[in-house]
Order: sequence, then structure tokens, then C-alpha cells
Amino acid sequence: MEDKSIFLLPNSQKFVELDSSQAFTKLTKQEKLYAHYLSQAAWNGGLIVLLQTSPESPRIFSLLHRIFKSEGLADLKKVSLGAGVSEDDFQAFLVYAGGLFANSGNYKGFGDTKFIPNLPKECFEVIVKSSKAFKNDEAHISKLWENTKNAMYSTAPRLASLGLADKGITTYFSSNCTEADSTLVNDWMKTKRIEAYICRTFKTTADDGLPLYTIHLASVEKSSKPPLTMDKEKYKNAYFQVTRGDYSPLLSLVNENLAKAMEYAANENEKNMIKHYINSFKEGDLSEHKEGSRFWVKDKGPIIETYQGFIETYRDPSGQRGEFEGFVAMVNKDMSKKFGELVHGAENFIKLLPWGEGLEKDSFLRPDFTSLDVLTFSGSGIPAGINIPNYDEIRQNEGFKNVSLGNVFPAAYKESVIPFLSDSDKVLLEKYRVAAFEVQVGLHELLGHGSGKLLRQNADGTFNFDKEKVKNPLTGKEIESWYSEGENYDSKFTTLGSAFEECRAEAVGLYLSLRPEILKIFGYEGQEAEDVMYVNWLSLLWNGAAKATEMYQPATKTWLQAHARARFVLMRLLELEGNGILTVTEVDPGKNLLLTLDRKRLATDGKRIVGDFLVKLQTIKSTGDVSSGEQLFTRLSSLEEPWLRWRDIVMMHKQPRNIFVQPNTVLKDDDVVLKRYEASASGMVTSSVERYTLAIDDALESLAAQDQQYFEELSKLAI
Repeated sequence: MEDKSIFLLPNSQKFVELDSSQAFTKLTKQEKLYAHYLSQAAWNGGLIVLLQTSPESPRIFSLLHRIFKSEGLADLKKVSLGAGVSEDDFQAFLVYAGGLFANSGNYKGFGDTKFIPNLPKECFEVIVKSSKAFKNDEAHISKLWENTKNAMYSTAPRLASLGLADKGITTYFSSNCTEADSTLVNDWMKTKRIEAYICRTFKTTADDGLPLYTIHLASVEKSSKPPLTMDKEKYKNAYFQVTRGDYSPLLSLVNENLAKAMEYAANENEKNMIKHYINSFKEGDLSEHKEGSRFWVKDKGPIIETYQGFIETYRDPSGQRGEFEGFVAMVNKDMSKKFGELVHGAENFIKLLPWGEGLEKDSFLRPDFTSLDVLTFSGSGIPAGINIPNYDEIRQNEGFKNVSLGNVFPAAYKESVIPFLSDSDKVLLEKYRVAAFEVQVGLHELLGHGSGKLLRQNADGTFNFDKEKVKNPLTGKEIESWYSEGENYDSKFTTLGSAFEECRAEAVGLYLSLRPEILKIFGYEGQEAEDVMYVNWLSLLWNGAAKATEMYQPATKTWLQAHARARFVLMRLLELEGNGILTVTEVDPGKNLLLTLDRKRLATDGKRIVGDFLVKLQTIKSTGDVSSGEQLFTRLSSLEEPWLRWRDIVMMHKQPRNIFVQPNTVLKDDDVVLKRYEASASGMVTSSVERYTLAIDDALESLAAQDQQYFEELSKLAI
């Protein structure tokens, strides 16, 4: 019998408050209004992720939202218990709802695996039919339940995780698309120089029986508008066309709130940023979002920081289509001062990296680097740090920003358990893990993602590097591969891209955290600096061994999360090439592991191994050598014995990730107040439900109905 426990969020699921109250109270009235309307835009845009996750997610959201909107939780609980539902089952109902709201769908934002209700389907139905929403509109709620219940509970192999074709479920492509379809679509888009950030692809059949691929752009406007939209044309025995209007009603709400936020912007850069974002979301024009991003990069040191749009490509099986994400945050001045000092020294620190100036940018574009307290973060999950924009031409030539989300990490690891370490290492990790992570985030974002050059041939045939002087550090010979016009990192590295780049950035963090002058910037010297450095290495490598393999799917031999794969690769690198610098042993057969790290060798052997690896990573990235990257990562991220067996031990010790309960901003008289919620499943549900009116549910159901024809195969699998 199938073990469904791995798909459940336990009733003991931990919810933690993402507290931004101190920073919010220091804002002026104008700043609060700016933050409020930006938050409203982000929350409405974040609903797009439901449609980007699974066919059933929008309807499950609507079902739950309608139920909770119709009556208070206490009343719903009372009537449900009266109908025979147990306390445990009602709590499981709340936990499932909280998980769905937090992940913007029924697949985990970190790991991309499905989660299902931890109560029998019959009990779930009793709660649905006990609700006031059901009594007020029996036909509609019954239809929603019937349309979602099978998909909600199904753990059929293809529905167990996100992926393409037989490896999982995706809504970035219609369910009849395979990897071959994805490759063909990407090839055609390259010929048209279309970047995929804001699109989805649906495959149907043309009148003559050939495949017809419709590239659907996200926009408010739905009509044809060349050259953004394109009429049907033939390419490699298939037809292609570009239309727009995806997510239209939700993007319309985003733009309404962005327009209101613009009235309270602090300067022209912020106004121009918002203006171009509005144009992009209205028209489906990615170039407008890039223009908005340019103004965002120019807006140095704002009190309120925000970035919104189709940004991270982790969940697209081909690594190119962006999930909607929106954040609003306030500057933490004390930590930002430390990051500012790191930026000040960045040009010298980059020279310490081992790949040489030939593979480094011609000049370091000094970015803004701030520590932020998150007020609002919409999407499938909240990272601890961000380096954006992701557009190559802006990052390489104009600049970027780094942000560390300072109130995220302490909450994420609140009261967490640490397996597989000695008692002394546990004590150090508990004492310094937040401090070490702040250092790692700074180095990872600024000097990891912010370093390195892509070698490119321009449209006129010239190169952005000296072919005579720049040599391949791995061979000592001339550079033999590069990026052509119209190619970027995501389009070239596709499915490998995210994990490869995260690994490079993490390795930079390890390598540079060995430098005392960098640790001094963060306030650590002497023995304390030694301990923070050691914990930084220990924490990352422990994550690679103790947490990362949770994100590996043995059935399909695929990694479900880029950061997890990256950390596993670094852990295996040290294990395989370190001659005992890192060891993992099975101390209790079938039950427990022990990871040990020789701290005395980190500054010597550790530095050498990671440094040599960084040269490989940067050379492969700079030259666009995808095949070498694939070979390297296949070798280091394949789960062979004993790791395949040890994954079972890791799963035995698995703990659910903490779920963040975020506040809401509420207009009151002529001011904005921050409404906080308790750190519990009920607090999570209440905070989520209060963000939206019932009109949102109508929009989501309408959009899900439009999509349904493209995902009929998945619907059949759920029965």
C-alpha cells in the first residue's frame, strides 16, 4: 500500500509570525500608504501563482476562501464538530488550508512536492457541507467540491510533484507537452528573440493535423498587437503563434493598486519604475518590465523597497518562465550599514575570487545592498536573500540590487531540531547559525550572483572579450564557445541553470567567508570570527546532507529544488575530494547519520577544493558550455549508494518547514494600520482570507475554466 504520510502536513505543523511591526511604525503616513498599495498589488498578483502551480489550485483556493469568508472559524468548527468531525480532523483541515494559502497552491513552494489534506475525504466533505457557504449556495459549493476533491487527494505518480510530462505536473505547458515539445518551443522562441519570462505554452492541433503551439503572454489587454503578438507561422513541421491576455483580471487589479501607489512614491525613479511595470502588465511587453527594472536599480536606498513581476524561473521545467512574485519591505538600517561596507569593498573582494580577470566583468557595477524587514511577500515562498533583476543585459551592463530579508531567517529556524551532528556542533550551530547565514547571504547575493562575466558575440560579429588574451582557465587554450546574439543564461542552461547558478553563489560564500577582513565587516573578530566561519561551512554542508535529499525524487531521478541540489553538490564535492575533510557515517544502521567537518583544514584544503571548483563553474557559465555543466552536476548530484539508502534516514528525521503568517495593511480613516495575526493555522487562515473579496474567487474560477481544456489529461489521472 502507498505510504501517503510524505504528502501530509502534520497537525503539529509550525506557524511563525513574520514580524515587521517595529519597522512599519517608523514610517511616515505617505510611506505607509505607498507600502499599503504596493502590498495590495503584490497580494493580487500573487494569486497568479495558483494558476502557475496546478489546474486545481485556483478552485481549491476559491472553495476554501468562500467557506472561511462566510463565517468565523469558531462557528465553522462548532457546526463541523456537531456533524461528527473530530477536533484533530478540523485542525488538519485548517493546516491544509494554511499550507495552500502559504504556498499559493497545493504543491510546496520549496521542493515542489504535492501535499494533501491530513483528514479523510469524507470528513473534508462534511466540513464543506456544514459550512454557511454551502447552505447559502449549495449548487456552487457542491460543484467546486466535486471539481476539486479527486485532484486534491490524488497522489498518482505524475501528480506527486511538479515537472514536465511523465516527470510531474506543470501549468507552464499544457499537459500534452513533452520535453521534446519544450525544446522545440524554446528553439522557435530563440529565432524570434522572445524571452519566456511572462508566457505559458499550450499545444493543440491545427486543421492539417500538425501541432499548434500557442505562446500566451501575461497581460491585461487581450487583443492582437503586433509585434508583441504574432500570427500563426510554420517552423520545423509545427505551427506557432503568440497571443496575450493570460491572467488578465488579476493583472488588472495589480495595475489598479500600482497606480494608487504611484501617488505616494518618494521620487521620480519610483514613479517611473511603477509606470513601466503598469505598461508591462497591461501590454504583455517584457521590455517595459526591463525598463521599470532599470529605474528600480537607480532607486538607491529607498525607505520602502519593492519589486514585482514574473521573476524567478525555478518552477518552470525548462527553467525560463517566471513565477509571479511581489515583495514590499522596509530598510533595516543597522544591518544595511554592514552590507554597505561589504559593497564598498566588493571590487577588492572580487579580485580574491579564483577564476581571474578574463572571466570577470570589465567593471564592477556597485549595487544597492540593503537588509529589509519584509512587510509583504507574495508567491510560493519567501527567500532569505535576493539578487535581481534576472535580466542578463541589465545585470551585466547596468547593475543590480541585493536585498537580505532580515526578519525571514530567524523566524524560519525558530525552535528547529538539528539531527546528524555531534553535541558540540549542535551548540555552535544554534549559537551562530543566524550570524553565519547573514554573512553567507551577503556574500552569496553580492559577490556570488553579482560576479562573473558572460562571454558574448555581439550582433555585429564583435566580441565583448579579447579573443587573443582571454584564455580558458581549465585548458589554457583559446575560448571556443560563447553566447550568441539572442541567447541568455536561462535560455542556454535551461533546466540546469538555476541549480548551477545557486551552487556557484553558495561556493563563493564559502570561499570568501574564510577572509577575516570580511567577517570583521559583520562585527566578528578573533575566536568568534573563527566560529562564525566554521558554522557557515558546517550549516551549508549539513543542509546538503541532512535536508537537501528530501528534495530528490528517486522514482524519476530528479531534483525538485535548485538550492537543495546546489548544496548537495557542494557537500558531495567535499566528501569525494576532501580526503576526510568531510565525512558522513551511518552511526545507527537504518536510523541515524553523523556528519563531521574538519575545521582545521577549511582554510587550506577546503579553500583549494572549493576554489578549483569555482574555476570550473565560472568557466562553464562564462563560455555557455552546457554539456560540461551537465556532466559535472550529473556526477556530483546523482544519488548512488549509500546516499540513496541514506535518503530514507533523512526522510525519517524530516521536519516540515515553518509557515510564515504575514500581516495585512488596512486603511483606517486617513491612515494605514498594520493588522497582525497569531502564529497558528487559524491565524494563517484568517490573515489570508481577509486579504481578498469574494470577487477574487469568481476571477480565479473563470481563469481555471479557461485553462481546463489544456489539462484534461491531468484531470483523468486524479480520478
